[in-house]
Amino acid sequence: MRIAEQEIVEGVAAGVPFVALPPADREGPASLVVGWHLMEPPCSERAMAAAVPMTGVPAWRVYFGLPLSGDRLPEGGYDEFFRLASEDAVLNINEPVTEQAAAEFPAAIADLRARLSPVDGPVGVFGGSAGSAVALEVLARGEVEIAAGAVVSPVVQLAPVIGRNERIYHASYPWSERSRAVAAHYDFLARAAELTVPLLLVVGEEDDLAFREPSAALHSVLGDRSELVTVPGMEHAFADAPGLEPAPQTESAKAVDAAFTEWFRRQLAA
Repeated sequence: MRIAEQEIVEGVAAGVPFVALPPADREGPASLVVGWHLMEPPCSERAMAAAVPMTGVPAWRVYFGLPLSGDRLPEGGYDEFFRLASEDAVLNINEPVTEQAAAEFPAAIADLRARLSPVDGPVGVFGGSAGSAVALEVLARGEVEIAAGAVVSPVVQLAPVIGRNERIYHASYPWSERSRAVAAHYDFLARAAELTVPLLLVVGEEDDLAFREPSAALHSVLGDRSELVTVPGMEHAFADAPGLEPAPQTESAKAVDAAFTEWFRRQLAA
């Protein structure tokens, strides 16, 4: 299979579905840059690889499938997914997706190292929206040595994002003591001290304040450990709907791809 004239490797690493784009030079050892897609377009590992291929990064770029998506949709498919989300988005979707993806990350990385033969050194991690929460949680846990992270349309604080979804879907979320505890855990502005590696934050100029303002605040707190890039005209999603299959890059995707590429080239070289 090929995406935008690039060879793509597909497989499952320690139970996690992935697609991987090889480095231009496949003869020698190469670093790993791994990440997770959005739940809005691009909302699959294949679509994310097409939107943000990072061709100029001299590393294997690996795109994991999120739990409760793609091949791991619950029984009943999207109907069941949306039923779970409408019942309790935080406890049925946000928490289990982020927790499972972060928990399975170390074993998946170990499997990829053995199969793709990258160098045994720090990796880069990235994510978009729901996938960004996974990337930030992985960075905070520090279970794998990581050189740098990059997130786009990031969920820096979960609670404002739930508020954004209430406005979009004209529904009121029934906060409970348990869900408030989950939102407090996934508040990476409050946990900024746990984010110790260089971090790139990419936000859309037209995205909701629930994403833009916490990203700017996190950048301010992290200071020199971070960079903030605002993409003109970009909303939250940066691929055309429905965003499940590989598609030509939108102008917003090109901007995200360029920012990620420049960031990881610089950080991996350092």
